[in-house]
Amino acid sequence: QVQLVESGGGLVQPGGSLRLSCAASRSIFIIYYMAWYRQAPGKQRDLVAIINRGGRANYTDSVKGRFTISRDNAKNTVDLQMNSLKPEDTAVYYCNFRVPTGNYWGQGTQVTVSS
Repeated sequence: QVQLVESGGGLVQPGGSLRLSCAASRSIFIIYYMAWYRQAPGKQRDLVAIINRGGRANYTDSVKGRFTISRDNAKNTVDLQMNSLKPEDTAVYYCNFRVPTGNYWGQGTQVTVSS
């Protein structure tokens, strides 16, 4: 069973930056998409950013120009660089790998943006 392990969450002031990382516990032969989702208290889990095997990325409108997703296919890792953070970015962030047999999810990492 593959596990995804996230790291890099924490408390940051508005306008600050954080970098989230996600790594698989073992090598995965094919990963179609790598993505980051987030879930704020009382809300559904929403897609934040997604990147395909070729490196093409898409973002939800609220993070465009502030967040950057990147992946390393050889290492099976995905990162999310988050700049100019806002209080409304506060949520638990989950990484997701879409593979031929389904989806893998991380356990989530808390990001809190507050002064």
